[in-house]
Amino acid sequence: MFATLSDRLSDAFKNLRGKGRLSEADIDATAREIRIALLEADVALPVVKDFVAAVKERARGEEVSQALNPAQQVVKIVNEELVEILGGETRRLRYAKSGPTVIMLAGLQGAGKTTLAAKLALWLKEQGRTPLLVAADLQRPNAVNQLQVNGERAGVPVFAPEPGNGVGDPVEVARQSLEEAKRKLYDTVIVDTAGRLGVDADMMAQAAAIRDAVRPDEILFVVDAMIGQDAVVTAQAFLDGVGYDGVVLTKLDGDARGGAALSIASLTGKPVMFASAGEKVTDFDMFHPDRMASRILDMGDVLTLIEQAEKVFDEEQALKAAEKLSGRGGEFTLDDFLEQMQQVRKLGSMQKILGMLPGMGQMREQLENFDEREIDRIQAIIQSMTPAERANPKMIDGSRRARIARGSGRQVSDVNSLVDRFFEARKMMTAFASGKMPGTPGMEGLPGFASAAGRRKSAGKGKPAKGRRVSGNPAKAAAQDKARKDKAASTGPNPFAKPGAGEEVDYEKAVAALDLPTDFSKYLK
Repeated sequence: MFATLSDRLSDAFKNLRGKGRLSEADIDATAREIRIALLEADVALPVVKDFVAAVKERARGEEVSQALNPAQQVVKIVNEELVEILGGETRRLRYAKSGPTVIMLAGLQGAGKTTLAAKLALWLKEQGRTPLLVAADLQRPNAVNQLQVNGERAGVPVFAPEPGNGVGDPVEVARQSLEEAKRKLYDTVIVDTAGRLGVDADMMAQAAAIRDAVRPDEILFVVDAMIGQDAVVTAQAFLDGVGYDGVVLTKLDGDARGGAALSIASLTGKPVMFASAGEKVTDFDMFHPDRMASRILDMGDVLTLIEQAEKVFDEEQALKAAEKLSGRGGEFTLDDFLEQMQQVRKLGSMQKILGMLPGMGQMREQLENFDEREIDRIQAIIQSMTPAERANPKMIDGSRRARIARGSGRQVSDVNSLVDRFFEARKMMTAFASGKMPGTPGMEGLPGFASAAGRRKSAGKGKPAKGRRVSGNPAKAAAQDKARKDKAASTGPNPFAKPGAGEEVDYEKAVAALDLPTDFSKYLK
């Protein structure tokens, strides 16, 4: 969503690199580029004005003028100001001290409230809560049925006493849900309310009536992040008519410009609490302003990536793989490689995973062209091998590769490529796991990375130094030795030569051989 904004901000910072001091013209030019980038991203004008003014004021201050790297300091300022307009700090849910916690969802029709209700329920379930979904949207056709289907996918029960499709009283359904939660000991109630195609008095009145009936601990306003400036208008209308405690952004994986995400928190004063970036019930998480700012500035979001990996990775399998790579648990095989690849698949789209790494904005075109089916093809090739071949890929000769290619529906060249890449990857991973990387002990075992200690060690043995070679022919060796002695006798004693065992040195003769200037000899006494 923020691709265009990220590109424009990166271009603005490029002109600052390499400058030891920033002039007023540099600051003004950068501020102008930032203003254009934010306006093109559909950020509200008042937010843009405040943001640019804050960046310019801080860029002219001492924190930049006295910095060793002014360009990086400006990027730091922009990052901090982005965090500020995105809400500053991560806002977490408030839970009721006694009785079930009631969360009410409100928003326009089409914003994705019903789907998001199931996502929120699953997220709460993973946090150790026992949520209950409440079908209080009785106007939209099949809204009740949709919530039931999504609830089943999330493994969360749904309270739906009315069929919907215009039948039933949503206020009464919401009131009954509290009694149901207390009776069956659900600790969290999520009320899905009706939406409309626009902001109208009837919708506001119904939402206010449900609010008064259940007295929610949290009212979350669900907004489609793709509707741009209209999101801010709608958010303000709901704030005035019903009131809410936080915002949930949906469809963050869309191709819109993202102005809503950067405007709502600043203009309404209500924080963005959650974000949804996909259609699966698992595509939902807390909104962290600092992490979103890092993504916008192409600094990645490694913390979120680590959190997702901790959820889906099997710790026991990871430890076994690490032991094999370090050489303590046997050899890392294609079976282990396939297991690790399947674990990575649980994280979701490879494009999304790679997009969380720093600097990947510069490779956006390659990421967009990444074929997710390539992993399926690799899996088909590995599963077409016999257990013995997966355990010992070195035994896969030409005839076996042809058989594997036929079994997986691929070309022999694809099998060759996979096997070659596996060996290279295993070598690299083994080097990482054992710490045998450049500059670490043991690197002399890797080709091209002989350590300095190894080079020094080899320098002291092996062939003699140049100019001191001795012939293998005894007669020739004796002639070489005599020639060296004759040369030494003709040139006089070497004043810097180390005396041999039992040898006495005539220092006066050695000093005379240096041919020093007059009166210099007194300094040698």
